[in-house]
Amino acid sequence: MDAIPVLRVGVRGALVGLAGVLVAVFVTAWKLNPYNPDGSARSLETHRQLGLPPCTFYVLTGLPCPSCGMTTSFSLLIHGDPVGSLRANSVGTLLALAGLAYIPWSLISFLRKRALFIHSLDRALCVLVLVFLGLMLLRWSVVLGLAWWGGTPYRF
Repeated sequence: MDAIPVLRVGVRGALVGLAGVLVAVFVTAWKLNPYNPDGSARSLETHRQLGLPPCTFYVLTGLPCPSCGMTTSFSLLIHGDPVGSLRANSVGTLLALAGLAYIPWSLISFLRKRALFIHSLDRALCVLVLVFLGLMLLRWSVVLGLAWWGGTPYRF
């Protein structure tokens, strides 16, 4: 069995830096209000509270883009509403959970000077990116298929 290689200082710094960025993302998600005035969970457009424009793809087509509902999903999960988070964007929920797991993993890896449970960071990152992109496109296909099957314009 091969030993897990020692991480260089720059890589260790990048791990902690990314953990800091994720903490900021989750703090921002916590500060957003992912609920409608009637108390029901939103399914999209929570990002508008950050001063961002509406999803251009959705505005032009009436259909969601692959990432529609991601911000809402993160915010709902951080507010303790996993069901609402899954409804907004199930892949966003998985991504948020992966981000939450990454934070302590990166800090432990930083302190150990070795990646915890991973022999190759390059390979692990490549696999994670491909899995999440694949899941995002699969979810998008299902959402669009359901809209097409129902014969009605897509509505969140």
